Amino acid sequence: MDTSLVVTTVITVFLAFVGYLATYLNNLRLSQRLEKLERINRQLSELYGPLFALTHASDTAWTAFKSKRIGQGYFDGKRRTPTEEELKAWRLWMSTVFMPINLRIYEIILSKSDLLIETKMPECLLSFCAHVTAYQAVLKQWEDNDYSEFMSVINYPNEIVEYSMKSYQFIKAEQEKLIDGKVRRSK
Repeated sequence: MDTSLVVTTVITVFLAFVGYLATYLNNLRLSQRLEKLERINRQLSELYGPLFALTHASDTAWTAFKSKRIGQGYFDGKRRTPTEEELKAWRLWMSTVFMPINLRIYEIILSKSDLLIETKMPECLLSFCAHVTAYQAVLKQWEDNDYSEFMSVINYPNEIVEYSMKSYQFIKAEQEKLIDGKVRRSK
């Protein structure tokens, strides 16, 4: 057998194998990148996007509520006991503005926790869930015309607002990196 034919055949087979291996590894890398982008898109659309929007809306509404009540006593910290008028306003805002938002956030946390960035549930999310469940008892009392309680026994964890904003920004940046990398490679 001709040695040049053998060498040519070996080189051809080797180059075909290297080409196949390079294609396989590239496809594997692209597949992993696509899977990561799909997860990030789910994190944004199902967890961090709604969490950020709702906590921001709640925080903005709370600021508006407080600013309307500033100088009127309880909500600006000048008095320890709210007046009946303040309590009536509070019950209205709590039952129609804050609690519906809180319940949506609560449901998102419970149903989408598999999309968390962290491996452990953040403390602010756990505290928020406890706050909401404790407030449900207060609202039930209000339904029964018992207004002896007006606040949850567990305070609203203010750090959830910052957590949701920072997490949203982090995930959004990760998404941009993956999209930019995909666009650059496809050009």
